[in-house]
Amino acid sequence: MGARLWLCAAGLAAVAGAAPAQQFDNFGTSPLEGFEFDTEGTDGTTIPSLGEDGTLTQTGPEIQLQITEGQSGVGLQSFPGTGTPVTSVTQPATAQAGRVTLRALDKMLGRPTDVELAVGETVMFGRLAIRAVECRYPAEDPSSDAYAHLEILDPEGNTLFDGWMIASSPALSALEHPRYDVWVLRCTDA
Repeated sequence: MGARLWLCAAGLAAVAGAAPAQQFDNFGTSPLEGFEFDTEGTDGTTIPSLGEDGTLTQTGPEIQLQITEGQSGVGLQSFPGTGTPVTSVTQPATAQAGRVTLRALDKMLGRPTDVELAVGETVMFGRLAIRAVECRYPAEDPSSDAYAHLEILDPEGNTLFDGWMIASSPALSALEHPRYDVWVLRCTDA
């Protein structure tokens, strides 16, 4: 018993003698107070800065974009005549679907279940009410992806999720729930 007590006391002494907690410096009231750009070796280079009114002043060379076809046919377009170049991402054309297939997982039971519902329909899965508001898919390749707008409520009517889920990127916009996971598999017309 005495040896255990001695080991406990030695452990507490080691923790008490540990390094102090990390401290963060306060650099003043202004976000950039005390901060200076390293201008060594930057001859002829202009550094963007905020003007007196808080807006970014336009100095230096324009940024040039190389416009190419991106992933899944997504392309960039530049629109001149707006003062500065504006870029827009274009998406492939989508079609509306009448049904959506979801996969729901009860983490407590470890059991996944495929749930098929019509747009506008609400189903109960465990303690979740899942409503399909809208479902879309790429018109050129319906099997490539699916986008579903879902509303998910708990039994008391509190909104747990209200937004778009994307089949190819389920973690991008996911239901945050300790017991259930829900994700989109596909959209269909039949």
